[in-house]
Amino acid sequence: MTDYMNTSGRIFDIQKFSVHDGPGIRTIVFLKGCALRCKWCCNPESQSFEIQQMLQNGKEKTIGKDITVDDVLKIVKQDMPYYRRSGGGMTLSGGEMLCQSDFAYALLRCAKESAINTAVETTGFAAFDVIDKMLPYIDTVLMDIKHINSEKHKKFTGQPNELILENAVKIASKASKLVIRVPVIPTFNDTEAEISDIAKFASSLSGVREINLLPYHRFGKDKYDGLNREYLMGDLHSPTDEHMEKLKAVAESYGLKCKIGG
Repeated sequence: MTDYMNTSGRIFDIQKFSVHDGPGIRTIVFLKGCALRCKWCCNPESQSFEIQQMLQNGKEKTIGKDITVDDVLKIVKQDMPYYRRSGGGMTLSGGEMLCQSDFAYALLRCAKESAINTAVETTGFAAFDVIDKMLPYIDTVLMDIKHINSEKHKKFTGQPNELILENAVKIASKASKLVIRVPVIPTFNDTEAEISDIAKFASSLSGVREINLLPYHRFGKDKYDGLNREYLMGDLHSPTDEHMEKLKAVAESYGLKCKIGG
């Protein structure tokens, strides 16, 4: 365990008391770097592995710092009583934690050896052997399935989806728990037919019982301004509650438990 505790990686935030990214009360560790470039990404500062400067509330802020597993877990362990009472723990997010696979593996392994419940948020976009190595140390995998059509997936995220869908099948067969998540994005995947395709695929995965529909929002737009980047989703509005309920009903028609939100 000692060797892994000295493994270092690059993060851009640690958020405490989250109740949306896995069971119970959780501490989320946000890792830098992502292989996808989703047009709607609400954490654009997560995409590049590089340490960046971002204007926030009129002040320049450094985004990204290097840190060891030991130092991360010292912060995570501060809230152990909350994890025990709520069934919570540590969640790795990003960016994409698979882009820093050695660091992510070390964090997950050391957390489990410290009796901390673990979860990851992932696109699954990596060689499966990278993911497979981590699975024994992950209690809950929260995996995005954004679209079934690979061409449209690439148009909006910069990457095709064949590897993602293949990995979803493999993860489902080996993970302790797999929850499918769908960011519901106007003009991309917010029709009943598209959600039906995703829910049908999710329901075919071994052991998968739950799907989460995450409605689009514009909360990250100011970050694009702060990074001097164009926000590519224009003036699109969030789906209405009524529309989300219709999509929820579609997902539930495949026998899945469906929740709107994380």
